[in-house]
Amino acid sequence: MSDIGLPEIFLILIIVVVGFIVLLLLPYWKIFGKAGFSPALSLLMIVPLVNIVMLYYLAFSEWPSMKKNP
Repeated sequence: MSDIGLPEIFLILIIVVVGFIVLLLLPYWKIFGKAGFSPALSLLMIVPLVNIVMLYYLAFSEWPSMKKNP
């Protein structure tokens, strides 16, 4: 039997956290970009409470990509 030590658990934890962040941020990166906002705003979605504010901002603000040019 092999024992999993602290370094292995730490490495697995890092891989899971990074994977979760990538899976979370990728859709928001595309959504913010298609809405006409800076895709970098998706980085705020990993900050607790700020993510709720950003979600409401995205839902209720006027999207630059939807503005009609005369």
